[in-house]
Amino acid sequence: MSDPVLARLKADREGILSRLYTFVRHPSVGADPAYADGMRGAQDFLLDRLQALGLRKVERLEAGGQPAIYGEWLGAPGKPTFLIYGHYDVQPPDPFEKWSSPPFEPTLRNERIYARGVSDDKAPSHIALEVLGAFLQEEGSLPVNVKVLLEGEEETGSATLGALCRCYADLLAADAVISADGARWRADLPTITVASRGNAGFEFTVTTASKDLHSGRYGGAVPNALHVIAELIASFRTPEGGIAVEGFFDGVEPLQEQEQSALAQIPFDEEAFYGQLRTAPNGEPGYTTLERLWLRPTLEVNGLWGGYTGAGSKTVIPNEAHAKITMRLVPGQDPERLVEVVKNHLLRQSPKGTTITFGAKRGGSRAYLFPADHPLLAAAEQALTETLGTLPIRVRMGATLPMTDIMARELGVHTVMFSFSISDEDYHAPNEFFRLSSLDDGLTAWVRLLRKVGQQGKDEYRRQ
Repeated sequence: MSDPVLARLKADREGILSRLYTFVRHPSVGADPAYADGMRGAQDFLLDRLQALGLRKVERLEAGGQPAIYGEWLGAPGKPTFLIYGHYDVQPPDPFEKWSSPPFEPTLRNERIYARGVSDDKAPSHIALEVLGAFLQEEGSLPVNVKVLLEGEEETGSATLGALCRCYADLLAADAVISADGARWRADLPTITVASRGNAGFEFTVTTASKDLHSGRYGGAVPNALHVIAELIASFRTPEGGIAVEGFFDGVEPLQEQEQSALAQIPFDEEAFYGQLRTAPNGEPGYTTLERLWLRPTLEVNGLWGGYTGAGSKTVIPNEAHAKITMRLVPGQDPERLVEVVKNHLLRQSPKGTTITFGAKRGGSRAYLFPADHPLLAAAEQALTETLGTLPIRVRMGATLPMTDIMARELGVHTVMFSFSISDEDYHAPNEFFRLSSLDDGLTAWVRLLRKVGQQGKDEYRRQ
């Protein structure tokens, strides 16, 4: 027997795509003030859309940063209340010259939509919203109570999401969170993500003199900031590829045999994984690739610059060099403490005549693990099984979804990641895309998920 809500969605597929294209055309890059108009355009689009869907109390929520967009439908007494999360801000499109089509003009090629933000996170968020609207249009109600929160700062670390949760704690109160963000692992394997690593980061500058110096007059007699920063970066690692920072692993528990066994059962072609990237294995010795990706912390250099980088030659000894550092965290690691651990390492390793100054910190999220026996996870797995034809494998994510930690800490609720983007869709690179097949899967799975949680009682969530 066909589901009437799903039938409505299938009949309106072209309309759903058209509205998604309109959403994507707003260049909502939150990190760059030059895109302020694009951010406002995306906000206005969502405000209009939530009202058109039939949600109530539609408004901007302000907490000092980019506003979030909110709407609710609370007409299911005695049923659980879910906070549905997504984000409307996107990554910068640079470098423009590497795009095959304009980044903010959605282009359909080979059953894929190409555009900045289409995978992360506009199409997945759009799917959730369209399903809510279809329920309200077809049946006049939802199976459960719903609050929608669409953030505008996810791509810049959710800097004020914690403050927003504190300011609007009563408004955002829920039994659990369903996130439209948090991409699926692979296109060829049904999975559900139950854990993510945390993150932290900062910038630092090495200064070795009061100004740039002539390499002929001063070369061989004074330190070179680029040489110094290269040595400092090199000191992060052992020759074998491990992390050599004292105190970095404090609080990290050894891997359990059960964890390692579970990972070993997941189908994973290591040769193909490295082959498609045209690279070779690297990292902490003694661990498999999946263990390093999901269960172990990292320390990475994201940017390194200084001196003359223009055309031709300029024979200077640079007096300043700069680096951007990020870390991915596992359970037992505190972001604030870990930043101080790495800073202290740099200060200890710094040679005489060198000054290190530290820039603004970024990130600051702890690792997150979803409870294995949570009723929302059971419902999500059932919905995916019915949609994809097989029980999804529980996997972890090496990346960070800051809102999972923030929601757990500030609102006391857990988050299931129910996104229909896939990790290979280049969402932080040129030519980001979203598969049309994922649109169809997502619409079906969200309908089934809401049906299933509608059969659950509020008491099941109170025990969590």
